[in-house]
Amino acid sequence: MESAHYFTAQPAGPFTRKPLTVELAGATRQLQTSSGIFSPDGVDKGTAVLLAEAPAPAPQGTLLDIGCGWGAIALTMALRAPHSHVYAVDVNERCVTLSNENAALLGLKNVTASTPDAVDPELRFDTIWSNPPIRIGKDELHALLLRWLPRLVPGGSAWLVVQKNLGADSLQRWLAAELDSSFTVTRESTSKSFRILRVRKASH
Repeated sequence: MESAHYFTAQPAGPFTRKPLTVELAGATRQLQTSSGIFSPDGVDKGTAVLLAEAPAPAPQGTLLDIGCGWGAIALTMALRAPHSHVYAVDVNERCVTLSNENAALLGLKNVTASTPDAVDPELRFDTIWSNPPIRIGKDELHALLLRWLPRLVPGGSAWLVVQKNLGADSLQRWLAAELDSSFTVTRESTSKSFRILRVRKASH
């Protein structure tokens, strides 16, 4: 059961860590989770589609997971691209703590989870993966995506998973209209009622 208030900095209820066993990057991982976060009991369907469909991230790049939760996407990126550095952001401080702790449990030194405002505004990203928080509302979602997607490096790509019935196609059109002409927005695949959208910044 998802908490209705996991989009807040400090969700209600006690922060009690619980064990979590999940498959990430082809192996079983022993991690920690808690109530008051998105998909606390495992990898949600949308994230599973993204992890299965997105091509490998930039191997030595600067990577970003927008809305990290307990760390499913960020940890997978870090495992698949061990020479990269992965930044994971979430407004929920519980998610930030869990993502950092889970990276430590896996011995990953290339993950930095933080609140969005703690990320150096000068940083640019080679690859962005996200299961964006559609349910925060359209205005907040649009502001979130316009904060991060323009920070792709030339030639960089963002891969977003969005449920069809939660407005994937309208979001694709909106992004294509809002981002400047150096960006292209395409639907790369559809799987299990989810769309994978790719936002690519031209090389030059």
